[in-house]
Order: sequence, then structure tokens, then C-alpha cells
Amino acid sequence: MKILAVDTATKTCSVAVTENDSLLAEITVNHAKTHTAFLMKLIHAVLKEVFLSLDDMDGFAITIGPGSFTGLRIGLSSIKGFSAATGKPVVGVSTLEALARIIPYTSNCICPMIDARKGQVYFARYRYHNGVLINESPVCSLHLMHAIENKTERCIFIGDGALTYKKLIMNQLGNLALFAHSHQHVIKASVVAQLSLPKFLNGKTDAVDSLVPAYARKSDVETGVEAR
Repeated sequence: MKILAVDTATKTCSVAVTENDSLLAEITVNHAKTHTAFLMKLIHAVLKEVFLSLDDMDGFAITIGPGSFTGLRIGLSSIKGFSAATGKPVVGVSTLEALARIIPYTSNCICPMIDARKGQVYFARYRYHNGVLINESPVCSLHLMHAIENKTERCIFIGDGALTYKKLIMNQLGNLALFAHSHQHVIKASVVAQLSLPKFLNGKTDAVDSLVPAYARKSDVETGVEAR
């Protein structure tokens, strides 16, 4: 099964094409430009490298959040457009699960964090049970100190939020805080494809019309409107 997977949830942008469990091509970039400026170029480049087109894909996978409000909308609207044009199914994948899955099997708790700005992080806890990655907490937006309070076991932190607040986490948790390797803190589209594959194979795809970003909190505009 061939899958085109995309992530635009953070400052990085990642595009991959996979076939079953094999990675055919992947490009991940990290710069200040908006994803609108180069997402289609990346998709075109990845498909060109493997001599495939959108019509050759059996399905599309996309991160649905939490993350950047603008970035999520860009990626999701693009993938929904591909699905509508080709008639191929779509699977949405949690950004935090995609980060947690980067960590290979471990007995430690895995704590993916995405920087939500203003001292907050998008956060959840995951753990491997019998080789299967399980979500042990709801996905939420919390102040950093609330996200790491009451930790009594070693946790592996991963994601741009973990990098942004690494010193604060270390000061608070000491040797209970472990961190992913420096190259692992970026969401990879190949991992998004990997997470989506079982859902495609089991027919548990998402309805395109009802697939929306999972923001985990209200936007600043919504908060301002409510305040007024």
C-alpha cells in the first residue's frame, strides 16, 4: 500500500511516501517561511524522486494536531483536496503520538511536548505495553510546570517544547528527566505514515468532510472575542 504522508503542525514540514512498511522517499525542512510557500513543492519533489503521482497513492496521512493553528489548516486542507481529487481515503494522526513513536521501545514513560507559546505546551503521556504504544493521558494544553508536576518516575521528553524548556524541566525533575537525541525532536512524515498504515489496512479511515484539526485549545482570536 502506497501512502503519501504530510506533517505541517510545527515550524518544520515533512513529506514522505511509503509502501507498506518501507520508506520510499522523505523530505523534512525547517525554516521560517510559511508552509504555504513550499509544501506543494516538497510533495512534488518527493513524488518525482520515486516516479509516482498522486493517482498512484492508495491513501493519504496527515497530522491533525495539536500544533500551529495555521500550519495544521494548511496541511489538512491540502490532503483533503488530494482525497477529493483522487477519491483515495485519508487517516488523521496525532502529532504527539507521532513524536512519541520516534522513541524505540523503552520501559520509561514517554512525554512528547510541542511548544504552545506563552509558557504552555501541548502535552500527553505514552508508554509501551507489550510492544504497543499506549496513550496514558488526554492530550491537553498546559503551563509547563503543571505538565511536569508530580513526576515520580523517569520520563523521556521529546519535541520542540521539550527543547525550549529543557533547562526548566531538568531543574525541576533532576535525573528523572531524560531527553530524546537532538535529531529526534522533529515530527517525521514517515512515522505519520507508519501510524496510519494499520488504520488503512483495517478500513478505519477518516471521513474527509468531518476531519478537522485537533487544536487542544482555543485560538488567541477566539479567546479575545470571548473576553470582550
